[in-house]
Amino acid sequence: MSADDVGLASSHSHVFLGAAHEKSERKAWAVIVLCSAMMIAEIVGGLMFGSIALVADGLHMSTHAGALLLAALAYSYSRRHADDPRFTFGTGKLGDLAGFTSAIILAMIAILIGYDSVSRVFSPVTIHFAEAIPIACVGLAVNMASAWLLGGGGHDHHGHSHGHAHSAHHHDELHQIDFGSGRVELEVFEDGVPPRFRLRASAGVPLSASLVSIETVRPNGERQIFRFADQGEGLESIEEIPEPHAFTATVRIGSEARDVLFEEHDHAQEGAHRDNNMRAAVIHVVADAAVSVLVITGLLLARAFGWLWMDPLAGIIGACVIASWSYGLVRDTGAILLDMNPDHGLAGDLRQAIERDGDRIADLHLWRLGPGHLGAIVSVETTTSRNPSYYRAKLARFRALSHVTIEVEQPSPR
Repeated sequence: MSADDVGLASSHSHVFLGAAHEKSERKAWAVIVLCSAMMIAEIVGGLMFGSIALVADGLHMSTHAGALLLAALAYSYSRRHADDPRFTFGTGKLGDLAGFTSAIILAMIAILIGYDSVSRVFSPVTIHFAEAIPIACVGLAVNMASAWLLGGGGHDHHGHSHGHAHSAHHHDELHQIDFGSGRVELEVFEDGVPPRFRLRASAGVPLSASLVSIETVRPNGERQIFRFADQGEGLESIEEIPEPHAFTATVRIGSEARDVLFEEHDHAQEGAHRDNNMRAAVIHVVADAAVSVLVITGLLLARAFGWLWMDPLAGIIGACVIASWSYGLVRDTGAILLDMNPDHGLAGDLRQAIERDGDRIADLHLWRLGPGHLGAIVSVETTTSRNPSYYRAKLARFRALSHVTIEVEQPSPR
């Protein structure tokens, strides 16, 4: 048995931080300054003008400053200790730990808001609309500014969490090619079968296997010609396409030819790249903004129509929303901290890449090391004399793999 421990993307580097780590760290500190300034202004103003509501909102703002401080410290610590040999696989998971902790804090906040709201349903309290509504509006403005500073418009930072997983792609992007006789569609298809070209034409466009061929040219100059056979709904190449799928394909139909560029894509799931530390920070401010909107709506209706029950109802709805976001964050960060497989589709692609030539994967472990970084341990059983470098080359196209250990088991000579 032979083994090879390699970092495919980082040459044994154990720095597995997200691509925007330092930028996210600066954002977190900026929002802390904003929340802290607002907190001090509200508490000092409340004490000077005798407004307990203003003091209460200032103390509430301190909880967000504390949560963001946790995120900022996690960014700073993981950056400073990224090369610390005490961390076997780097500090990339520290953000997930901070996100998990923030999710627990969010759950506690949801419970407190829910408890207080239910209590007010049965024991209503006097509402000072003149103070409460402006304070809620100011709080909403601060949270919207915080969300803007954190870059909450990015798709990875939404407060909500999708319950479904994004399925992995089993083919490259679809290319539509215009010929004089019409348009054809070309793709590389490999859903449970060896990868081959598939070519389909729009209605009315004649497409004959005898008139079609594709020649690929790879970056190293290697060329290969593919012939086609009719499969009923379209044409499929007779020859299989070797890995990686990065080349220029010249598609010939009769006397016409068109060039199409194929680039190897890393189809890792969204969760493999998500920065859960920033996600948790954004959820804090977005959750508070959502609650502020509900509170303002409830207060306006209560003042206009005397519906005092609208205020606690808004609190109950807000508590349920925060609890839902907290659950999604706990689920996702907990899975990472427990080293669950972050991308079953990628695991299947790894297995297919290794086993395509007759070898067998005896054991495969895939886990997340940090945002955009995955680790893998692959144990291969083979009857050939292939060494770990051979399999390392086959896996080099998966850019999300930042640290890979390959074990090769061969039968003992008799």
